[in-house]
Amino acid sequence: MKTEATFRSLADATRLRIVRLLGSMELSVGEIAQVLAQSQPRVSRHVGILCDSGLIEKRREGSWVFLRIASSGGGQVRNPLAAQLAALLADAETTDGEFAALCRQDRERLTQIRSARENRAHDYFAEHAENWDELRQLHSSDEAVETALAKALNGPLGALLDVGTGTGRMAEFFARKADHIVALDRSLAMLKLARAKLQSLPAAQVELIQGDFLNLPFDDASFDTVLFHQVLHFAADPALALIEAARVTKPGGRIALVDFAAHNKEELREKFAHERLGFADDTVAELMANAGYFVAEPVTLEDGELTVKIWVGQRSAAAVPAQNYTSKERTTISS
Repeated sequence: MKTEATFRSLADATRLRIVRLLGSMELSVGEIAQVLAQSQPRVSRHVGILCDSGLIEKRREGSWVFLRIASSGGGQVRNPLAAQLAALLADAETTDGEFAALCRQDRERLTQIRSARENRAHDYFAEHAENWDELRQLHSSDEAVETALAKALNGPLGALLDVGTGTGRMAEFFARKADHIVALDRSLAMLKLARAKLQSLPAAQVELIQGDFLNLPFDDASFDTVLFHQVLHFAADPALALIEAARVTKPGGRIALVDFAAHNKEELREKFAHERLGFADDTVAELMANAGYFVAEPVTLEDGELTVKIWVGQRSAAAVPAQNYTSKERTTISS
């Protein structure tokens, strides 16, 4: 019986910790092994048991395997029991001191691991800031993408947030269609280049702001349009990035994702600091739905070494993001 196998799979402290970790975010097997300070083969055995029980599920991306709770999402219920278990373990953490200590330790290690990755990516951006537009052109025709994106985002853009603006290319391209543009990037080196590119635009029309897409320094419902142009593949957890984007999108507002279709070019992880090897349409549809967006049919461009996709979603007026955030004080980069 599946139910019996499910409960048998929980009779181990390590597997409970794995389920608790996955209750907050999608993780790779390697990340879990690092957090638990256990060998990858041992963690893989635990993961296999949890997968067989139906509590978690795998998603393969090249040579990496990502794991998540097999609950609901994208409009379909996969395993309601898994969602109930995740909630139960969250409650257990408030009443079981020993379990709570282990969970806190696991999250601290995960934070350290991810911070190290983010710092490596930050160093990469700083090192390659001067030729970033050239790097983008290695993988797609920018002109074709810009034409298709402008068509997909037909009509006024209102207040536009350009997430991961890089050199400011997208902010410059959409300057005439937007009432106001906020060009955000984590890298000060990138913002320096963007400032130079955008200096001919009216100062009141464009703001350059330093910030992280997982912790946007804006009030709720601040923007009519949010743009991720070749940015989401740098996210360790794209779901959290889109939930945060939804928070700052006005009801009825739009989001546009420009990124690679799913591919197997492993060298991009090391060479260009990519966390994800592109995205499949069904993955994006689920990420969008969970964040509260209705996604349209994607646009596909196959004129480069890698296929480029454009996904546009509209924010539901009634949907509530899965995670609430308080407003943050923003850090503005002075001109």
